[in-house]
Amino acid sequence: MTENGGKHETNGRLKTRTWILLFGVFAVLCAAAILWMNGFSKGSVAEIVQNGVTVRRIDLSRVTAAETFTVEDGEGGYNVITVEPGRIAVSDANCRDRVCVHYGWLSKSRIPILCIPHKLMIRISGSDGGPDAVSY
Repeated sequence: MTENGGKHETNGRLKTRTWILLFGVFAVLCAAAILWMNGFSKGSVAEIVQNGVTVRRIDLSRVTAAETFTVEDGEGGYNVITVEPGRIAVSDANCRDRVCVHYGWLSKSRIPILCIPHKLMIRISGSDGGPDAVSY
Protein backbone atom coordinates (compact mmCIF):
# COMPACT_ATOMS: atom_id res chain seq x y z
CA MET A 1 0.00 0.00 0.00
CA THR A 2 2.90 2.34 0.63
CA GLU A 3 4.13 1.90 -2.94
CA ASN A 4 0.78 2.88 -4.49
CA GLY A 5 0.54 5.88 -2.20
CA GLY A 6 4.02 7.00 -3.22
CA LYS A 7 3.24 6.71 -6.92
CA HIS A 8 0.04 8.66 -6.48
CA GLU A 9 1.89 11.44 -4.67
CA THR A 10 4.53 11.66 -7.45
CA ASN A 11 1.81 11.88 -10.14
CA GLY A 12 0.15 14.67 -8.18
CA ARG A 13 3.40 16.66 -8.04
CA LEU A 14 3.96 16.06 -11.75
CA LYS A 15 0.50 17.34 -12.60
CA THR A 16 1.03 20.46 -10.49
CA ARG A 17 4.39 21.15 -12.16
CA THR A 18 2.83 20.63 -15.59
CA TRP A 19 0.06 23.14 -14.84
CA ILE A 20 2.57 25.68 -13.53
CA LEU A 21 4.69 25.26 -16.66
CA LEU A 22 1.67 25.61 -18.94
CA PHE A 23 0.54 28.73 -17.08
CA GLY A 24 4.03 30.24 -17.40
CA VAL A 25 4.17 29.59 -21.15
CA PHE A 26 0.67 31.07 -21.54
CA ALA A 27 1.68 34.21 -19.60
CA VAL A 28 4.77 34.72 -21.78
CA LEU A 29 2.72 34.31 -24.97
CA CYS A 30 0.13 36.82 -23.73
CA ALA A 31 2.83 39.37 -22.89
CA ALA A 32 4.40 38.92 -26.34
CA ALA A 33 1.02 39.36 -28.05
CA ILE A 34 0.31 42.57 -26.12
CA LEU A 35 3.72 43.99 -27.03
CA TRP A 36 3.21 43.07 -30.68
CA MET A 37 -0.27 44.57 -30.86
CA ASN A 38 0.65 47.82 -29.08
CA GLY A 39 3.95 48.30 -30.83
CA PHE A 40 7.41 48.29 -29.35
CA SER A 41 7.92 52.03 -29.18
CA LYS A 42 6.01 54.91 -27.64
CA GLY A 43 5.86 57.09 -30.77
CA SER A 44 4.62 56.14 -34.19
CA VAL A 45 5.90 57.49 -37.47
CA ALA A 46 3.77 57.16 -40.59
CA GLU A 47 5.86 56.58 -43.68
CA ILE A 48 4.27 57.30 -47.06
CA VAL A 49 6.03 55.37 -49.82
CA GLN A 50 5.29 55.58 -53.56
CA ASN A 51 7.13 53.50 -56.15
CA GLY A 52 9.53 52.37 -53.42
CA VAL A 53 10.55 55.95 -52.55
CA THR A 54 9.63 57.57 -49.25
CA VAL A 55 7.52 60.61 -50.12
CA ARG A 56 6.90 61.81 -46.58
CA ARG A 57 7.38 60.83 -42.92
CA ILE A 58 4.98 62.09 -40.26
CA ASP A 59 5.47 61.68 -36.51
CA LEU A 60 1.88 60.96 -35.49
CA SER A 61 2.59 61.72 -31.85
CA ARG A 62 3.46 65.32 -32.77
CA VAL A 63 0.42 66.05 -34.93
CA THR A 64 -1.79 68.61 -33.16
CA ALA A 65 -4.35 69.45 -35.84
CA ALA A 66 -5.93 67.63 -38.75
CA GLU A 67 -4.12 67.98 -42.07
CA THR A 68 -5.05 66.81 -45.56
CA PHE A 69 -2.75 66.58 -48.56
CA THR A 70 -2.68 64.85 -51.94
CA VAL A 71 -0.11 62.43 -53.32
CA GLU A 72 -0.16 62.06 -57.12
CA ASP A 73 1.32 59.15 -59.06
CA GLY A 74 2.29 61.17 -62.18
CA GLU A 75 -0.18 59.27 -64.38
CA GLY A 76 -3.38 61.04 -63.33
CA GLY A 77 -3.89 58.98 -60.16
CA TYR A 78 -4.14 60.55 -56.75
CA ASN A 79 -4.64 59.67 -53.09
CA VAL A 80 -5.93 62.22 -50.58
CA ILE A 81 -4.33 61.53 -47.21
CA THR A 82 -5.74 62.81 -43.93
CA VAL A 83 -3.64 63.00 -40.78
CA GLU A 84 -5.03 63.53 -37.30
CA PRO A 85 -3.31 63.28 -33.91
CA GLY A 86 -2.13 59.66 -33.59
CA ARG A 87 -3.61 58.36 -36.85
CA ILE A 88 -3.57 58.55 -40.66
CA ALA A 89 -5.91 57.45 -43.46
CA VAL A 90 -6.50 57.65 -47.19
CA SER A 91 -9.71 59.69 -47.30
CA ASP A 92 -10.16 59.73 -51.10
CA ALA A 93 -8.59 58.19 -54.20
CA ASN A 94 -9.44 57.85 -57.88
CA CYS A 95 -8.49 54.17 -58.19
CA ARG A 96 -11.21 51.70 -59.22
CA ASP A 97 -11.50 49.53 -56.13
CA ARG A 98 -10.75 52.18 -53.45
CA VAL A 99 -9.51 49.49 -51.04
CA CYS A 100 -7.10 52.07 -49.61
CA VAL A 101 -10.01 54.36 -48.69
CA HIS A 102 -12.06 51.51 -47.17
CA TYR A 103 -9.13 50.44 -44.97
CA GLY A 104 -9.87 53.31 -42.58
CA TRP A 105 -7.57 54.78 -39.97
CA LEU A 106 -4.09 53.46 -39.31
CA SER A 107 -2.51 54.15 -35.92
CA LYS A 108 -0.45 51.23 -34.57
CA SER A 109 -1.30 48.41 -36.92
CA ARG A 110 1.47 46.33 -38.45
CA ILE A 111 -0.61 45.98 -41.62
CA PRO A 112 0.01 48.89 -44.02
CA ILE A 113 -2.52 50.75 -46.15
CA LEU A 114 -1.89 49.81 -49.78
CA CYS A 115 -3.07 51.33 -53.04
CA ILE A 116 -1.78 48.95 -55.70
CA PRO A 117 -2.96 50.96 -58.77
CA HIS A 118 -1.09 54.07 -57.55
CA LYS A 119 1.85 52.11 -56.05
CA LEU A 120 1.30 53.78 -52.69
CA MET A 121 1.92 52.35 -49.22
CA ILE A 122 1.42 53.93 -45.81
CA ARG A 123 3.08 52.07 -42.95
CA ILE A 124 3.76 52.73 -39.30
CA SER A 125 7.26 52.42 -37.91
CA GLY A 126 8.83 53.21 -34.55
CA SER A 127 9.67 56.77 -33.56
CA ASP A 128 13.37 56.26 -34.22
CA GLY A 129 12.70 55.66 -37.90
CA GLY A 130 14.28 52.21 -37.74
CA PRO A 131 12.57 49.05 -38.88
CA ASP A 132 9.83 47.43 -36.80
CA ALA A 133 10.13 43.95 -35.40
CA VAL A 134 7.78 42.78 -38.14
CA SER A 135 8.86 43.00 -41.79
CA TYR A 136 6.48 43.75 -44.63
